Amino acid sequence: MTQASHPVALRGVFPVAPTIFDDAGRLDLEGQKRCIDFMIDAGSNGLCILANFSEQFSLSDDERNTLMHVVLEHVAGRVPVIVTTTHFSSLQCAERSRSAQAAGAAMVMIMPPYHGATIRIGERGIYEFYRTVSEAIQIPIMIQDAPVSGTALSAPFLARMAREIDNVSYFKIETPQAANKLRELIELGGDAVVGPWDGEEAITLMADLDAGATGSMTGGGYADGIRLIVDAYAAGATEAAAAHYQQWLPLINYENRQGGLASCKALMKEGGVIHSDAVRHPLPAMHPATREGLLKIARRLDPLVLRWGH
Repeated sequence: MTQASHPVALRGVFPVAPTIFDDAGRLDLEGQKRCIDFMIDAGSNGLCILANFSEQFSLSDDERNTLMHVVLEHVAGRVPVIVTTTHFSSLQCAERSRSAQAAGAAMVMIMPPYHGATIRIGERGIYEFYRTVSEAIQIPIMIQDAPVSGTALSAPFLARMAREIDNVSYFKIETPQAANKLRELIELGGDAVVGPWDGEEAITLMADLDAGATGSMTGGGYADGIRLIVDAYAAGATEAAAAHYQQWLPLINYENRQGGLASCKALMKEGGVIHSDAVRHPLPAMHPATREGLLKIARRLDPLVLRWGH
């Protein structure tokens, strides 16, 4: 099998867009559009929707479909959009991915198949899973290598899939010691690894850039800050990139270790981007003290998110 050609590699900062709800937990599509407009204005090179930080696991299939079409139509080609199409079933994942491609997605992001704490699939099944999806589409696949799947994906196995399966060409590495894994993946996969990417809210960003990462998928609240780091690094100004990273690291760390997926919405509500920062029950609302800690750090940095809606 020959590796599909993807002449324009996606690079840079592609934050995850949160799913915007009203206070009752219903989709707020007008708020979603404002969220998307803000994220583009903040300098996002592209966006990712329906990811775990989008609370995809709390959405119905109809809601996923609605969100995908609303967002892609509203973006209208301003930036490329990655659509997460993760599903346990190979056939369902292929169908989700086909629908995403038809709607205008630039790429799909997919975790390996898993269910609950104990149902896992071996390498042969995972290989066949990604091959099935690849054969259904013509756009790139990003494999999301995240601890939430509970599935070990070795660098040699990822590199093999990159070499042998059409469209498998991007990898978001979120596992411990991500930089070492990225380095090994790049070495073993060669040109078949089009996009070795950083994830996990940029908490390992500098090490991952040093290892060869060409993209970063972060939270959606402050692409302007992450762009300072990634753009400086891409320009060869690694010391400037490190200085920017040290400046923004307290906020990155607070999101990663304290506020989690609610952080982005808290920032957006504070800045008037959205009316409600509700997460969907049974996820807990952010504790007021956590919110104040987040905002205290953010105000020192003056990101666009705190000014955009005012």
